[in-house]
Amino acid sequence: MLSGLKAPLFNHIRTLARGRLPGQLIIQLTDRCNASCPQCGMRRSAAFRRSTLPMDDCRRIIDHAAASGITALSITGGEPFLYQKELVTLIRHAGEAGIPYIRTGTNGYLFMGHERPDFDRRIAGLAETLAATSLYTFWISVDSSVPEIHERMRGLPGVMKGIEKALPIFHAHGIFPSANLGITRNVTAHFPEGNEAYRPVDGDDYSAGFRAFFTRVIDLGFTMANACYPMSIGEGSGESLNAVYEATAEDDLVRFTAEEKRIVFHALRETIPRFRSRIRIFTPLSSLHALERSHAGNADSCRPCRGGSDFFFIDAAGGNTYPCGYRGSENLGRFWELDLSRPPLPPTCRECDWECFRDPSELMGPFHEFFTGPAGLFKKFMDDRTFARLWLSDLRYYRACGLFNGRIPPDCRKLASFGQKLIPA
Repeated sequence: MLSGLKAPLFNHIRTLARGRLPGQLIIQLTDRCNASCPQCGMRRSAAFRRSTLPMDDCRRIIDHAAASGITALSITGGEPFLYQKELVTLIRHAGEAGIPYIRTGTNGYLFMGHERPDFDRRIAGLAETLAATSLYTFWISVDSSVPEIHERMRGLPGVMKGIEKALPIFHAHGIFPSANLGITRNVTAHFPEGNEAYRPVDGDDYSAGFRAFFTRVIDLGFTMANACYPMSIGEGSGESLNAVYEATAEDDLVRFTAEEKRIVFHALRETIPRFRSRIRIFTPLSSLHALERSHAGNADSCRPCRGGSDFFFIDAAGGNTYPCGYRGSENLGRFWELDLSRPPLPPTCRECDWECFRDPSELMGPFHEFFTGPAGLFKKFMDDRTFARLWLSDLRYYRACGLFNGRIPPDCRKLASFGQKLIPA
């Protein structure tokens, strides 16, 4: 997602000078899933017609993405590993086409059955297969620091033990997975029973929950982590949103008011610096700060999302292109028919918190502004000096993290300089 900082400098200067950011594409390979996550509309019990993109269409999309300068590709689901053979074929194809940053992940069902005698062999085979591709990042979903809560939410018993057992096998093959936390009300380690209601949002509870999460994934053996922000179309979300990406739900588990989101984002921003020296955490503090301000009523504090300008989403159901997974009313047609050499549409949308596009829009935005309006960038930094400090800290940290290369272990010496380094508000 921060692909723009690592490819040849000249190519990025040229991209930025054209008014663009380095491009990102998310392909939803399938909307089929075998987990029961209440926070996701694609859970196995959801009643809708399931779809999977044809391989020929996927190859054509990838070829056009590579030819158009897309530098980051995510292949997601549903559960993409339900189609492991096809998924690996597409990862290889994207690498051969020249796309440098390729990501995919799993709900974790692969790690069930850790007690079976063939577990180590099976996981080693998967790790070896992925290591033979150009995959840059492999994520594994982890919803709670409490194994029982995570497994109950996912409907995947025993999976946390399996993840713990699998991580050293992946590391031995040069794959360093990232733990993806889906932020829900269960971050606080409270799972209501029966008709019991969820507790009101409390910043201290969420701070404790985030601390417990990072501690847990470090203990499991993860060397990278990321946070997926709560997403539910409803109160606190943009009125014009119409999700085509079904990774949203109406469950109270993920429904937060604007003020509750502000509290949650603040708790996460305060917690992350305490763990930056121990695990590579992708979530940028500058983006969390902008989201805090936005949900406090300062809508313009967030940079407009580059979805539809430089970032695109392709859905499994129709194979169509959208500015993002939540702007389903804006069908852009077939991706291979888009001419990305033309000037991009001016970004204007600030209506959702989808981190896949929100974080890179915020993090890369100042680079774009430097080339298109440096005076405006200077004014923004002077008006919000906290953002400027956090943004510069993010850049230093991202460099220390090797731009989150999931094919190499962390450089503990570089990370050590961020030990207990708190950024003033």
